[in-house]
Amino acid sequence: MSASSLVAESVWGSIESTRSVTDEQLSILHFLFGKNFERATRIVDQKGVKRISSEPAGRSVFQVVGESRRKEEYFCFAEHYCACYSFFYDIVNKGEQLCCKHQLAARLAAAVGACIEVKVSDEQLAQLLAKL
Repeated sequence: MSASSLVAESVWGSIESTRSVTDEQLSILHFLFGKNFERATRIVDQKGVKRISSEPAGRSVFQVVGESRRKEEYFCFAEHYCACYSFFYDIVNKGEQLCCKHQLAARLAAAVGACIEVKVSDEQLAQLLAKL
């Protein structure tokens, strides 16, 4: 794990434990993620993050609204994967970013309790994930 990733994980851990964000934490995350973090905060402010959780298993995936006019929604796992183009181009292919704005928005919304919570059955979640 890179030094940047370790710093980010430390900051995320602090935010998750207090369910709030300080100006210092915002500055650190902005330094690490730049414009992607700015865009992620806009998505969170606009209530663009849903956490879809299955019952009774409790598994979940995030559905995050994009910023284009079409308001596309992307499924993502905050720490590992996003279905958006940027994830594959900038992160997987080029390795230029640690994560995309949708992952950051999901992580931030979950950390501060700003997700729209949606409950589905285990079968419904499996069907959603099968489409990825």
